[in-house]
Amino acid sequence: MTATMPLAKYEGLGNDFLVLVDLEGSWPVSAELARAVCDRHLGFGADGLVRGGPAEAGSGDKMTFELRNADGGEAEMSGNGLRCLVHAAIDSGALPARPGDSISVLTPAGRRTAHVRELHDGWMWASTEMGTPRVSGPEERCNVGHGQLLVDVGNPHLVVLGPHPETVDVAALGPALSQEVGAATGGVNVEFVALGPGRDELTMRVWERGVGETLACGTGSVAAAAALHHWGRVGAKVTVNQPGGAAEVELRPDGAALLSGPSRRVGLCSWEVP
Repeated sequence: MTATMPLAKYEGLGNDFLVLVDLEGSWPVSAELARAVCDRHLGFGADGLVRGGPAEAGSGDKMTFELRNADGGEAEMSGNGLRCLVHAAIDSGALPARPGDSISVLTPAGRRTAHVRELHDGWMWASTEMGTPRVSGPEERCNVGHGQLLVDVGNPHLVVLGPHPETVDVAALGPALSQEVGAATGGVNVEFVALGPGRDELTMRVWERGVGETLACGTGSVAAAAALHHWGRVGAKVTVNQPGGAAEVELRPDGAALLSGPSRRVGLCSWEVP
């Protein structure tokens, strides 16, 4: 006997996810399942599998957030993934909402609130409260770049300033730095960043643990903006340009960060579960 699991595919700046809206708690998500559905040749293909589970009664949250990367490993948080989950929950009718509404979601990194700005024709633009980035360092490594900082955005990041991301062998340096710096914690996400092209703008490529290089990273955008702001190289409102498009990060006076960007519905699919 098999059961049919309803999935939907969404992407935020090319960072793509298979989304399971499961507010009844009927579909547990395993590492094996995530690896199967995210496989780009034998499955549907995605950077990760996101599940929106039932919220605790009386908490004020609309749902919980669970993410398994393409390799099956669990991740604490994803800015693009959270936006895609909220979008999918609205589209499915499980979470009625319209522009101007705010939706609270409990993640392993803490409570995050998404503010829906625009919603039409399969697209959504939303701003998400990302908590307070915690910066440590700096540590200079001239053989890799002009500077490095560790930044915690609910998940761990290493931000490397210079050389220009276009010249970096991300596939080689990303996993090497991830394991070197985060050996005790299972690795870190690595952002390769350069200033520009405009004022308060950054150009970035990212290597995500459990996935590899992705077209964009929401928490990585926040980490990069926080690191460069810490160094005094950008202001409090930063545009982070990535291969998949640009994310907007606002660093507030109280230390909290707001991430804004789009999400797009790619399509619906289903998976047969034994």
